[in-house]
Amino acid sequence: MSDFVVSARKYRPQTFDTVVGQKSITATLKNAIKNDHLAQAFLFCGSRGVGKTTTARILAKTINCSNRTEKLEACDTCDSCESFNTGSSLNIFELDAASNNSVDDIRSLIEQVRIAPQLGTHKVYIIDEVHMLSPSAFNAFLKTLEEPPKYAIFILATTEKHKIIPTILSRCQIFDFNRIKIADIASHLAFVAKEEGITVDDNALHVIAQKADGALRDALSIFDQIVTFSGNTITYDNVLENLNILDYDYYFRIVESTQKEDIPAALLLLNDIVEKGFDTHNFVVGLADHYRNLLVCQDVRTASLLEVSDDIQQKYVEQSKALDGNHIIRALGVLSKTDVDYKVSKNQRLLVEMALMQLCSINQELQKKNS
Repeated sequence: MSDFVVSARKYRPQTFDTVVGQKSITATLKNAIKNDHLAQAFLFCGSRGVGKTTTARILAKTINCSNRTEKLEACDTCDSCESFNTGSSLNIFELDAASNNSVDDIRSLIEQVRIAPQLGTHKVYIIDEVHMLSPSAFNAFLKTLEEPPKYAIFILATTEKHKIIPTILSRCQIFDFNRIKIADIASHLAFVAKEEGITVDDNALHVIAQKADGALRDALSIFDQIVTFSGNTITYDNVLENLNILDYDYYFRIVESTQKEDIPAALLLLNDIVEKGFDTHNFVVGLADHYRNLLVCQDVRTASLLEVSDDIQQKYVEQSKALDGNHIIRALGVLSKTDVDYKVSKNQRLLVEMALMQLCSINQELQKKNS
């Protein structure tokens, strides 16, 4: 049997300080432990892969640690920590509400709550995907959640906060987890690559981070996929090929063609993109993002909004100097209309080609307005 463990599990954070992209939440939880101001119930909300369940486990482990470090992290050596690490802790219970969502499941949980901890100071109950509980299960849970025994702490996690009834929300201390920033994901992927002895381009890491859409778990899954595809050396081209993503270079060349008012060159580039199997709608959306990035680069105050690697950012800065702000805004208007019209168009390629022709004519259009 293979010993391979997916990166999302192998590099799952084990301490508050190693949680990626949630500094304010982990700092608040550490202060709560330090000052002994722990709430009876926590609600961790946020999209997938942002660290809700991981943080819940770290909190549960740290609360029961009998020998916390100066940084208020679990020691990993006491009996409570060792039992947690081996999965044999009697003080920490995890319930998946997606598959245990009935009244009977909650009643069984309430019966367990009545038993005091045998080791450590608290019994911690982690309920994942809590929004999946049935209305009657929620109602059965209300009284226990409001007035649990002093040793009981509930940590609820959900991706859909709006589905949780107000009476549950009012009994919890709510933490909203942020989507993880691209720079933070790329930095963590670089750490994983170094640990695994994998050589990887910075640009490749940023593309993976962008594809993950704020979810670290998704980024690590994509990273494993790319490693399987390309081995111990990951290049920017490997990532583009495996994820079927259009190279930044195409967008730079398209904008150059529109600046030169070279309609044939723009149409030939579009044809090349189509022949490589890329969807023309995705191309329109990508080109709109490219123009948005060019607009962002034109002012120092907004340059930080650009979430790309340093060398790609430099290319954006250089190209943005050749374009007028009004030109970019007009281009965004053309592409926005094309995006809206795309689904109802019967000749979608012609629609995109017409958009490129309009982009090539923007300079003339602006000159006529100014004259």
